[in-house]
Amino acid sequence: MTITDHAPHLHPALDYRAPFVIEKLVRDQVVDSEEEGEELFREALRYLVLADSDRSMTWKMYSTRVDEAWHQFMLFTVKYAEFCHEFFGGYRHHAPSNAPTPTSAPESRPAVEESTFEQFSQRYEKLFGETLPEVWYDHRTITPRRRLINGHVGRLTLVEGPDTVELIGPTGLVVFEVNVIASEALRFVASHGAFYVRELPGDLTDEEKVALASGLVESSVLRVAA
Repeated sequence: MTITDHAPHLHPALDYRAPFVIEKLVRDQVVDSEEEGEELFREALRYLVLADSDRSMTWKMYSTRVDEAWHQFMLFTVKYAEFCHEFFGGYRHHAPSNAPTPTSAPESRPAVEESTFEQFSQRYEKLFGETLPEVWYDHRTITPRRRLINGHVGRLTLVEGPDTVELIGPTGLVVFEVNVIASEALRFVASHGAFYVRELPGDLTDEEKVALASGLVESSVLRVAA
C-alpha cells in the first residue's frame, strides 16, 4: 500500500506494534527505557514507509540507532517476514553500507541515485508533517551510557599546544580541536577502539564528557555503537 504526501497515517504499517522488539532493545541495552525503544521502533517503521513511498531513489539510513531497531526487528525472522508481506507486499532487505553489489543481470538494473541527508530530511517532513526527530542525529543522542566506536584507532595523533589539543587524522589533517583540559580524554579516545562515554578520563564532568563525545561523533571521528 502506498501513501500520499499528506496522508502518511493511512499506511497501516505505522500502526504496527512489536513489544517483543522493544523488550529486546531494553534487554540488550540499546536503549535506556521502553519509551526510548518505542521511539526508535517508530522511526524504523517510518523509514520503511518512506523508502517504499519513492523507489526512484535509494534512501540511505542515517541513524545508527534507528538502524539497530530495524535490525533487531529482522532477528525475529518469521514476524519480520510476515510484517513485510502484509504491509509492503514483499520482503524488505537490510543491506549494510559495505554490502557487495549484486552481480546477476546488471544490465537489467539501472543505477539508482542515493539520497543525501538533506533529501531524506525534506522527504520525511513532507510525508510526516514534522521535522526529523533528534534521534536521527547520532551526535545529539549521546549520554554517559552511550557506547562509541573508533574506527581510526592507531591512526590518530595528538598535538598539544599551550591552550588547545589537536587530533590529527590518518591523512595528516586536523580532524578535531578542543581545549587542553580535555587532552587526557582525547588521548584515551585516540588509543581505544570502543568505550562508553562515562569512561572518558580526566577532570571532566558528565556534561563535558557528553559534549566532547558529541563533537567527535559529529566530526565523524567516532560513531555511535549499535
